[in-house]
Amino acid sequence: MSLTAKPIRFLLSPSLGEVKEHVRAELFGRALAQRLGRPILVELAPSYEVLEGELAEERVELVWGTAEQCTHFESRARAVLRAVRAGQGSYYSALLCRAARPLTLSTLRGTRAAWVAPRSTGGYLLPTRYLTDRGHPPADTFREERFFGTYRKALLAVLEGEADVAAIYASHPEEDTVRAYLAEHVGADERRLMPFAFTHATPADGLILTSRMSEADTATLVSVLTSLAGSTGGLEPLLGLFDSEGFVLASEATTRVPRAVRQTDYLAAELDAEQRCLRLWTPTGRAFGRDVREAEGRPLREALGMEAGGALGALARSARHSGGGRVEYRLEVEGETRWFAAEATLRTPTDPAREATTAVLVCDVTELRAQEERLYRLASFPLLHPEPMLELGPDGVLHYANPAAHKAFTDLFPLGPRHPVVEASLAASRRASAGDTPGVHWEGRHWELTVTHLVDPEGLRVFAKDVTVRKQMEAQLFKADRLAALGSLAGAVGHEMGNPLAYMLANIGFAREELTRVAEALRSQDHALSTDVADVLEALTEAADGAHRLKTIVQDLRTLSRAPPEQHKTVDVIPLLEHALGLVRVELRHRARLETDFQPVPRVEGDESRLTQVFVNLMLNALQAMDEPDAANNVLRVSAYTAETGELVVEIRDTGRGMSPEVVARIFEPFFTTRKTNTGLGLSVSHAIVTGLGGTLRADSREGEGTLLTVVLPAAQEMSPFEAEFGDEPDRAAEGK
Repeated sequence: MSLTAKPIRFLLSPSLGEVKEHVRAELFGRALAQRLGRPILVELAPSYEVLEGELAEERVELVWGTAEQCTHFESRARAVLRAVRAGQGSYYSALLCRAARPLTLSTLRGTRAAWVAPRSTGGYLLPTRYLTDRGHPPADTFREERFFGTYRKALLAVLEGEADVAAIYASHPEEDTVRAYLAEHVGADERRLMPFAFTHATPADGLILTSRMSEADTATLVSVLTSLAGSTGGLEPLLGLFDSEGFVLASEATTRVPRAVRQTDYLAAELDAEQRCLRLWTPTGRAFGRDVREAEGRPLREALGMEAGGALGALARSARHSGGGRVEYRLEVEGETRWFAAEATLRTPTDPAREATTAVLVCDVTELRAQEERLYRLASFPLLHPEPMLELGPDGVLHYANPAAHKAFTDLFPLGPRHPVVEASLAASRRASAGDTPGVHWEGRHWELTVTHLVDPEGLRVFAKDVTVRKQMEAQLFKADRLAALGSLAGAVGHEMGNPLAYMLANIGFAREELTRVAEALRSQDHALSTDVADVLEALTEAADGAHRLKTIVQDLRTLSRAPPEQHKTVDVIPLLEHALGLVRVELRHRARLETDFQPVPRVEGDESRLTQVFVNLMLNALQAMDEPDAANNVLRVSAYTAETGELVVEIRDTGRGMSPEVVARIFEPFFTTRKTNTGLGLSVSHAIVTGLGGTLRADSREGEGTLLTVVLPAAQEMSPFEAEFGDEPDRAAEGK
């Protein structure tokens, strides 16, 4: 059935916990939606107060409410359905203590109470009203009262000695019934608890169908819900969500509700060696569309029909050889396809003279099987989720990690609570800031974490999303913004510094020329001032060197402030590399051995001086990364080749100190340098020149192993003979002719 109508909101009580109940609630909602023909969205209320507020404001169609809420809203609702437990639409509350430390009403004074929540009927309201009526008001009786949120947590508080008294609901005021409910919450530890008092009965909690639901939908839903215990319902196993066997209208809940007879095929049989029915029983006297009330003494196939009897006969024969077996099979029953689960067990009699028999049990699982697809889809979510998902205890102990998490974080088990992802998740849970999305950088990847709290048992569920690409893009955008701002500033500064530098260099040059002439005259006369003049000349020479250095920096700033002018001249790169090597030969001689590998490469479009500047900057950077004392072992390798894509590739590799990933990420930023004597502009200027020509400049480095700088430039387009002779403006050339 296609569910296209507006969804129904189904709001659950917060005491239902987190994991098992969530899956059951989701399946219960989906099964109801299938019968109703409308989608049902299941939500867990964060508190009883929020649930009551949603009811009061009529913002929800279906609510699992407490007994008090059912009573309070009954007059305003379309319908109220009370839960049926052990044939009753009401229940009791049992007061519990540790079996090793028994209590009675008369010995309660001074003890500590563990309650579920202020709006919980069985876990607080009912027992406290009972105590007050018996002359033991809680405020005067207990020295401490605490709320734990769920029945399980309240019971555990008593078991662990944090409290002495707790309360739990029960369908009947007797110990065996209470123990059945205790076992659902604390398992085998139920033996360590004992009930010592029972309250009076109260109408049961249940489902509230609000006035937001139409009368037609209400009638359908009431019919489905009130017939669960006696229908062929695949929903019946899901009623464990409410510890209930069905529902009854509130108006009918005051009388004992008779248990409905199951209509689902359920068959029990005992067969002899010839597969004759020694005994055969079903609740209705029918099975597989046949009347089986007179089946004793008849062969199984005759009693059940060839198809059903044949399948069960094969299972029984197998059980006689192996001791037991189980099978699921499909049959056509009265024109409808049904699924059945059957089990067979060999029963060996105590009397050796008697023959062994085979016990067979059969159950119709058609509708339960229909829910399996949804169950498996829900259960497989963590396994198939493409991103890492973890569940942690409050102390960071790993309870679960899906395959994606183990693949992304291979050291989860060794590091445990010390893993950065776990530490960040715990820190985020402690902050509990709205909208806080913690991030972790681990092994070169950026992870964004979504942390949610699990209620019962306590813990954290963590989803990790790989945002490395996004972070890289953000860094590039940030860098581009900074470069744009720096470029504007650099252009303005370069322009303002240009003229003063020109005056400075001109005047220093004039002063040096004049003082040189004066110094020569004084030396020829052996004048005492000749030495002083020489000192002044030396100072002016140093000033000139500084001014020229400033001029170079200003030129670099101007390069950053604007893209290099477009060049249409094609350039052969190999001669430029050889020229650049000649310019750094003094530095090269003292630091490293040179290796070259120049293969045939395409020409590129660019400016010879600009490209030479790039290669010189990269070579000097490589040489300065290698220490002079180790010159005999240092190697500078310069190579050029053609990439498979046809682009020119120039590689400059050194065997120097190398760089950390953090340094590599910043080396093309203006003014970033690891050397005190460096301006930090060489590599950034080179990057601007290369990218301005449509190429790329990248760095790969490992600490202690050296660095590889790679320049990739697009090959120049081949020109026609006309373009080679007249350039790339044929129209103007033709006009010139």
